[in-house]
Amino acid sequence: MGRHNLPEEPVPHPLDPPKRPAGRSETTGSHRIVAKKAPRRRIAKWPLVALGLVVLATLGVVGWNWADSVLNNRAEAQAASCNGGRTDIRIVVTPQIAKPVETAAARWNQDLTQVHGSCVHVAVQSKPASDVLNALTGKSSLDSIGGLPDGWIPESSYWVSQLSKAKPDVIGSPAMPIGSGPPADYPFVGLSGSSIDEVQQRGTQSFRTFLKEPAQLADFAAAGIRAS
Repeated sequence: MGRHNLPEEPVPHPLDPPKRPAGRSETTGSHRIVAKKAPRRRIAKWPLVALGLVVLATLGVVGWNWADSVLNNRAEAQAASCNGGRTDIRIVVTPQIAKPVETAAARWNQDLTQVHGSCVHVAVQSKPASDVLNALTGKSSLDSIGGLPDGWIPESSYWVSQLSKAKPDVIGSPAMPIGSGPPADYPFVGLSGSSIDEVQQRGTQSFRTFLKEPAQLADFAAAGIRAS
C-alpha cells in the first residue's frame, strides 16, 4: 500500500504572536476576571450620639421652662383670684398721717397681700384721736367711728396710754411708733375684741410692719413725717 503524504504544518514566522490554547476564553481560562468591590466607608457614630444628646438637652430645657411658666402662671392666677378668701381690716388714723397710710394701703391691696392664706384688704379711716378714744373707752358709741377698728394710729403715745389705763383689754398688740419722736410719734396699736379674729389680728400686725418698709417711709417723709 502506498504511503499517504500528510500535509506539512506551516512553519511559524518568528514575528507572529503565539497562538492561544484552544477551549479557553480570552480572559483567564474558564473564569472571567471580576473586579473587586471597593470596601464600604464606615461612618463615625460619635457625631450622631453628640447630636442626640444636644437635642435631648434642648428639649429638656424647653420642657423645664414651659413647666416653670405654667406653675408661675397658676400661682399668679391663684393669688389674683384669692382662692383662700378675703379678710377686711380697718385702720383708723389721725388726719395728719391719713394720706401716706392711704397710699400704703392702696399699694398693699394692689399686691393682693395674703396672710394665713387669705387676701387681706386694708381700709383706712381718718378720725380725730379724741373721738376714737371716747368710742373705745365707752364714753361714746362705737358706731360713731364705724365700729371697732382693727388698728389705730393716733398722733401721740399719750392717747395709747389713756386707752391702756381705761380699757387695757382692747389693746391686742403693743404700739409701734411710725413717725418721729414725741410728742408726735404716731404709734400704731392693734386692737382686740369679739369682732376681730386671728386672721384680722395677724393682718393688722403685718400691715403695721409693712408701714416700716422704705417705700412707705418715703411717703411719710414726703408728708413731712420723719421715720422713728
